[in-house]
Amino acid sequence: QVRLVESGGDLVQPGGSLRLSCLTSGFSFDYGAVGWFRQAPGKEREGVGCVNMRRGNTAYADSVKGRFTISRDNAKRTVYLQMNSLKPEDTAVYYCASDFELTFERQGNLCAPNDFDYWGQGTQVTVFS
Repeated sequence: QVRLVESGGDLVQPGGSLRLSCLTSGFSFDYGAVGWFRQAPGKEREGVGCVNMRRGNTAYADSVKGRFTISRDNAKRTVYLQMNSLKPEDTAVYYCASDFELTFERQGNLCAPNDFDYWGQGTQVTVFS
C-alpha cells in the first residue's frame, strides 16, 4: 500500500526557514517522482517542485526557485522540502505526492497535481509577521 506522510509544518515569521518531511512507504523509493504541492485558502492546488527519485534531478515553480530545495534520504525513505526566505504568500497546506510515470519530465519539467496519483494528508505552513 502506497503511503506518504508529511510533517514539519509550523508558524514562522517572514524571512524564516522550515524543513518539511515526506515519509514514504509501500513502493520502491528510487522509482518514479515525488512532488511537493501547496494549496492556500480559496486557491487551486499548485506545484512547488518535483524530484526524479532515481536520478535526483529536480524542477521548481518560478515562485520558489532559489528559496526552496528538494532532497531525499534513501535510508529514511524520506523526501524533504527545505524552505528558506519564507514569505506570507507561502502560507498554505503543503502536500507531497508520488507519480510512478515521471510525467513531469515529459511535460517540460512542469509539476502538475493532476499527474500525481498518491497523496499525503498535508501539513500547514503559516508565515506571519
